[in-house]
Amino acid sequence: MFTGGVAVIKHFLMSLSAVVLLASCAHAPVGRVSNMGWPSYGKDYSNQRFSSLKQINRDNVAQLQPAWTYHSGVKATFQATPIVVDGVMYVSLPYNHVVALDAKSGQQLWKYEHKRRKDWNMCCGPANRGVAVSDGKVFIGTVDARLIALDARTGKVVWDINAVGDNVATEGIESLNTNDPLSREKVSGGTGIGIAMAPVVYKGKVIIGITGVGYGLHIEADRPDAPLGAVIGVAGRYGRPGFLAAFDAQTGKRVWQFDTIPPEGWEGQFSPTTPDGVPLNRNVENERASFPQYRDAWRFGGGSAWTTPAIDTKLGLLYFGTGNPSPQMDDISRPGDNLYTVSLVALEIDTGKLRWHYQQVPHDVWGYDIASPPVLFDYQRGGKKIAAVGQASKTGWFYVHDRATGELLLKSEAFVPQSNLFVHATPEGTRVHPGVFGGVNWSPSSVDEAGQQAFVAAMHMPVKYTLHESPASNGKPAIRYTTSEPIDEPKWGLLSSIDLQTGKIRWQQKTPEPLIGGVLATAGGLLFTGEGNGRFDAYDTNNGKLLWQYKAEAGVNAPPITYEIDGVQYVAVAAGGNQIWGYKQGDGLMVFRLP
Repeated sequence: MFTGGVAVIKHFLMSLSAVVLLASCAHAPVGRVSNMGWPSYGKDYSNQRFSSLKQINRDNVAQLQPAWTYHSGVKATFQATPIVVDGVMYVSLPYNHVVALDAKSGQQLWKYEHKRRKDWNMCCGPANRGVAVSDGKVFIGTVDARLIALDARTGKVVWDINAVGDNVATEGIESLNTNDPLSREKVSGGTGIGIAMAPVVYKGKVIIGITGVGYGLHIEADRPDAPLGAVIGVAGRYGRPGFLAAFDAQTGKRVWQFDTIPPEGWEGQFSPTTPDGVPLNRNVENERASFPQYRDAWRFGGGSAWTTPAIDTKLGLLYFGTGNPSPQMDDISRPGDNLYTVSLVALEIDTGKLRWHYQQVPHDVWGYDIASPPVLFDYQRGGKKIAAVGQASKTGWFYVHDRATGELLLKSEAFVPQSNLFVHATPEGTRVHPGVFGGVNWSPSSVDEAGQQAFVAAMHMPVKYTLHESPASNGKPAIRYTTSEPIDEPKWGLLSSIDLQTGKIRWQQKTPEPLIGGVLATAGGLLFTGEGNGRFDAYDTNNGKLLWQYKAEAGVNAPPITYEIDGVQYVAVAAGGNQIWGYKQGDGLMVFRLP
C-alpha cells in the first residue's frame, strides 16, 4: 500500500515535471543549443563586435548562401542588431515592434506590437538599434521615450515606464525665411525626445539614454532615393539636457541618472582648441561677454546619448558618447564649452557619478556628435598592455584613451578626407567635410584585439554649411539659422583597417556610396559590412580584398552579427535601408550559412 502510493506519487511528479518542461520550452527551438550566441548589442560588454567563430573563413566564404530570410512587414529604416540567446533571436523592428525567432530556422515565436503615444512628437525617425536580453526579459527603449520590459518567453509586457516625463519644444519650419526654398519643404524630424540606443543590462540594472534633445530640423529629400535634404539649426530655446540612466531590471524604478549637461560648470574653460590642440576658430571674448545673459542655457543644453555603453567590469566603469549641444549648429545662446556634449564620458556603474570625460569638440557648431559606440580592448605599447577605450569619430579620427584616466594614448590618421573641419558657416556657404553626416556616424566599429587593428565603416559626404541671418524689421523679429546641405558632387564610402600600434591606415576600400551600418570581424579572417545599394560584403581582414558579396532587395544599413547553433555558424544582418541617406527601405532580416 505504502510502496504503491510512492509509485503513484512519483509517476504524478514525473508527469507534472514533463508538462512544466514542455511549457517552458514551448517557444524554444528544437535541438541542442550551443553557447555561441550574440547576447548583447556589441556581442559583449567590450563592444568589440569580434567573434571567435571561424567555421566560415576566408577560404570558404565564397560558398556562403542564404539559410533563411524573415520579412517583418514593416518597411522603414532598419538599424537593429539582432540578439541571439539560447537559440532564440530577438529583433527590434522600426517603430519598436519586437519579434522572437528561432535562430536556426527563422520561425516566428512571438511578436510584440508597440502602440505609440498619440501625444508624443517623434523626433528622430522610426529606427531602433536593438534590445537587451537578461533574466528572462527583453528590454527596449522606444521612439516615444518609454522603457519596456517584455517576457522573453511570450513577448508579454512585464512593465512599461515613461523614461522622461514631458516632451520638449521643437523648432518649426516657420522659423525660416519665407524666401528660402527650404521653408516650403517637409520636415522629417526635429528636436524632441526618443530612445534609439539598444540598452545594456549589468548587475540587475538596465542602462539606457535619451536622444533627439539637440536634433535640429531635418528636411526630407525631394525624391525617395536622395539623402536628407538638409539639417537646420535654429537659434532659440529648444531641447533639454540629455541623460544616461540606470533602471532596476525587475521593477523599472530609476536607480541613477547622469545629465549630459550639468546645471553648474557647463560653460567649461572656453577652450580655443580641441584637447589635442586643433584650433576651433572660436570668438572666446564674445562668448565670455555674453555668458551672463545666458546662464540658464544648460536647461536647453542637448547632449543626446546615442550609443550603447561599453562596460569595464573590473574598473566598475561604463563609457558612452554624447551628442551635440542644443540648439544644433547655432551657438548664439549657448556660450562656453557646453559640457558634456560631444564627449566620451566615463561613469561609475554603481552610482552614475562622473569619473572623467574627453570633449572631442568643445562648443560644437558642426554636429560632430559622438555617435559610434565606444569599444574596450587591451592596447599594447612598449611591451605593456594598457586597458584602453577606443572611439571612431564623426570628425574622421579613431581615438584611443586610457580606460582608467581618460588620457589620450593615440589619435589615428584621418580615415576620411577632411576640409574646413572647424571653419564656421558663412552667408555664402562653406564646403565642409566631414560635416554633420560625419566620417563615422552611428555605425559601430570592430576591434581585433590580438591583431591590434580596428575596423571602421565611414563616408565622404561633403556639405554646404550656410549661415542665414535677417535683422528685425517692420515689427518682425530677427531670424537666424544655420543649414548643412549635401552637395551635388561625388560621395562614397570608406572601409578602413587602422593599426592600433601606429594609428596608420593598414588598408582601405572605397565603396560606391557612403557607408552607414557597421561592421563585424571574425577569427575566420573576415570583415562583414553592408552597403546602401543592397550589397552585403565579406572582406579579408589582412588586406581588404573583397571575398564574397550578396545582393539584397533593400539597403543593408545595419550591423551584422554571427552565432553558432548545433555546430553550424550563421551570419545575420537586417536589410531595411535608411531614409536619411536615401537608401531603399525594406523589411528583411537575412541569415546565411555554408552549404
